[in-house]
Amino acid sequence: MNKPHPDYNSPCELKAFLDEHGMAMQKKFGQNFLVNGKTRKQLIDTLDITNDMKVWEVGPGLGAMTEEILSKGASLTAFEIDRGFSSVLSYFFSDYITEGKFSIIEGDVIKTWKRQLKETGIPSRFFGNLPYNIAATIIGDTIEHGVRFEKAVVTVQKEVAQRMMAPCGSENYSSFSVLCQWAYNIETVVDLASGNFWPRPNVESRAVFLERKQLFPECRNPDLFMKLQRALFVSRRKTVKNNLGMFLTDNEQAAKILEEAGINPQLRAEELTIRDILMLSDTAEAAIIKKGNWNGVYKS
Repeated sequence: MNKPHPDYNSPCELKAFLDEHGMAMQKKFGQNFLVNGKTRKQLIDTLDITNDMKVWEVGPGLGAMTEEILSKGASLTAFEIDRGFSSVLSYFFSDYITEGKFSIIEGDVIKTWKRQLKETGIPSRFFGNLPYNIAATIIGDTIEHGVRFEKAVVTVQKEVAQRMMAPCGSENYSSFSVLCQWAYNIETVVDLASGNFWPRPNVESRAVFLERKQLFPECRNPDLFMKLQRALFVSRRKTVKNNLGMFLTDNEQAAKILEEAGINPQLRAEELTIRDILMLSDTAEAAIIKKGNWNGVYKS
């Protein structure tokens, strides 16, 4: 059903194809092709895709992963910023497009995914060999807008993956860690040295599996929780009392909230578990409602 395409495992064929069609890899888009066929299959198998399942793919490039996803019978939407790649994908997978099984959204995914969400709803699966310069942004952006995919596999810079999975109290534990672990159970699928890609990136990569939490740790006001937890990590060397006071623009109120939540005001943010921060958020919301100073919390 696919049109002929270059060997996705051969950097030489990929380069020859790009040269023949006057195309070039765009460094600004963080473009690297995964040229390890065994690993490509492993990543898509991890997603557990069934027939007609809605899937989003970010950064399909020339379609190596796209081919794997479509072979599972998925209904796939791909987000591609490079117009040249979009044109090639439209040719390679034209039969799938005709069948209504494949569509391409051109442009920056950071700017286009919300519109697509309104049109088609949340897909069951999400896959991305994410450009390193947008990986944390797209993952964090979807979570902050209430989107949690049932299952997702993303390939990111190893340092980003370490931040996603960092335990409380560790050097890499951050606001991003809290956000990811609040929404998902996260596991490493495979670490990928630069030789698995063409062109070779200057960093190591890691593919991680995200599974939506069934026992989701809810809070009274998710919007407040996300703003508050981000504020707690703004100045990592400051205490939670100082950062919370800045967030509320009221140091005295911050001290009372911490006392009521049972949290030591002298701790640093990286010493707080997700449960601690959820408790702090719920306690803060009750205090804010009582005092009626929402404008201070939600200042721009």
